[in-house]
Amino acid sequence: IGVSGGPDSICLLHLLWRIRKEFDLQLYGVHLNHQLRGKEAEEDARYVQDICQRLEVPVFIYSRDVSQYSRERGISFEEAGREIRYQLFQEVLEKVGADKIAVAQNQDDQAETVLMRLIRGAGMEGLSAMDYMRGNQIIRPLLDVSRKEIEAYCRQYQLNPRVDRTNLESIYMRNRIRLELIPYIEKHFNPNIKATLCRTAKLLKEDNDLIESVVEAHYFQIAEEGKSQIRLKLSSLRECSGALQRRILRKAIVH
Repeated sequence: IGVSGGPDSICLLHLLWRIRKEFDLQLYGVHLNHQLRGKEAEEDARYVQDICQRLEVPVFIYSRDVSQYSRERGISFEEAGREIRYQLFQEVLEKVGADKIAVAQNQDDQAETVLMRLIRGAGMEGLSAMDYMRGNQIIRPLLDVSRKEIEAYCRQYQLNPRVDRTNLESIYMRNRIRLELIPYIEKHFNPNIKATLCRTAKLLKEDNDLIESVVEAHYFQIAEEGKSQIRLKLSSLRECSGALQRRILRKAIVH
């Protein structure tokens, strides 16, 4: 379980802990100190250590210079933190012999992701946003749960999660969407915009899955996969619509 110490991840940790016997779960926590917030970040790590100890959940605490990593890779701080976290998740998964990596993205995160991708320019697959499971390992049990529900849960069980002050500052695109754009839309256009965006993402996901099944069928008629190359039958590819051509080409590149 990715445990930052904030409400979302602490709620996820506690929920999985409550059902551990019923579902025969062996839980492990993973926490990353991004080395951005000094003493506050160290206190977050201690809090995660303490709550995992109280719940008798083994926890792995890491500290990495995410700012330096982002400069070296030429990527944003957010993306750098994400890359390092998932590297550590995979490392721990292999070390303890775990089957799944549970992360705490919720309904609000989903809505923010849809808007962020729409602003940047995304197709149907991108606007489908996050799924309950990515691949065979990453799971998102809280994806249908709102942040308000998560905060209420934490109050009910007196979990006292940590609050990252940077989440309250409009310094990243996602934060501006969360703190400025969504409240504006809620006030002036649609008070239920978060649920609307999540519902739209689900519908697009279903449509995209159907389209992908069609692409799959055409791909294996057009593509010949070798050990080190993929050949496409150009005459057959030209008979496809532009949308189908793009998806077949992208599938070949990914493969």
